[in-house]
Amino acid sequence: MKTLPIRLTPGQDLRPALEAVVREHGCQAAFVIAGIGSLSDARIRFAGVDEAQTLAGDTEILSLSGTVGVDGQGHSHSHLHMAVSTATGAVFGGHVVPGCRVRTTAEVLLGLLPAWSFTREHDAATGFPELRVLPCEP
Repeated sequence: MKTLPIRLTPGQDLRPALEAVVREHGCQAAFVIAGIGSLSDARIRFAGVDEAQTLAGDTEILSLSGTVGVDGQGHSHSHLHMAVSTATGAVFGGHVVPGCRVRTTAEVLLGLLPAWSFTREHDAATGFPELRVLPCEP
């Protein structure tokens, strides 16, 4: 494992930006060790709900964790969760979906796994595409 501290800048879309960083470092698999920052819009899918919700306005990222997976065809296999607080202090959490725009900064520590590949496959037991961990081919 190789650790990689990064800072995302205003306007970047959190999830695709993390995936781009992993891809730029020649990896297909990484995980978020820690992440904090601020968003101008937070797009979160709550547990058991099909559609994501947009929390418009300034929010603070209280925590960010999960797996970042990309493949050679540009497909995402990421699974990220975060908790955010609004300007009134209300806290929301769930799945990170595209559309989370960085407001001032997102400071993230990634663990790059160059020997591994993350993909998603349908799991009959859960009904969802679940993580599949594979060694990278030399």
